[in-house]
Amino acid sequence: MRRQVIALQQISNLGVLAGGVFHELNNTLTPIINYAKLGLRNPDPAYRERALTRILDAGQRAAAITGGMLGLSRPGRDPNHRLPVDLSRLVKEVVLLINKDLARNKVRLEVQLMGRPFARVNPAQIQQVLINLLINARQAMPEGGVVNLRLTADATGRLAELNVIDHGIGIAPGNLRRIFEPFFSTKTGPDASGLGGTGLGLSVCRDIVEAHHGRLRAESRLGQGSTFTLLLPTCPAPAEAAARPGAA
Repeated sequence: MRRQVIALQQISNLGVLAGGVFHELNNTLTPIINYAKLGLRNPDPAYRERALTRILDAGQRAAAITGGMLGLSRPGRDPNHRLPVDLSRLVKEVVLLINKDLARNKVRLEVQLMGRPFARVNPAQIQQVLINLLINARQAMPEGGVVNLRLTADATGRLAELNVIDHGIGIAPGNLRRIFEPFFSTKTGPDASGLGGTGLGLSVCRDIVEAHHGRLRAESRLGQGSTFTLLLPTCPAPAEAAARPGAA
């Protein structure tokens, strides 16, 4: 049942992201087509090289977008599969997927990547958690605003910390104690995108994070906004692990 709920929440996220992702892909394909046409028409080798460079850049961006969507839609047969993941890269992939949805709702995302911690995670599931938290932040600011997404490592290097900070309506103290309970929601109903009001999103997020031996906590003040903090145990980067004496 838990796996089914997580999968259903994932499908819901994909529906919200789909329109923005298709728009972003179209924006990426346009320069590919245009530079290909210009390169074919211009015999100058230097110009053609510049056109091919632009085509390569746009193609790599398109590949990153489609790769992120495929990862979310097909997280693998074993949801307990973990591998060392560059959290900085994971955050960038999430930003590619959700930026258009936020912009459409007059929300600007400011990203701070301090350090490059790795964690042994199921990347699709952690992406799902971040997307849920960012959608919640957007919903907390119906008039728009700024959301901060920050990645850091603690002083010991043993924990990676991801913060999603909004400046929205905030959560009452009595409700704050219950927001991770299944089926509890502070929302009166779905928003314009059809999300919200089920009370399952944060419960699913907490379950995913705790299955990764991490923690998810929230701080909020009415009228001042909320901060959700995701803590994950770090692990060595794959190259570092391979370089250790006795490593397989």
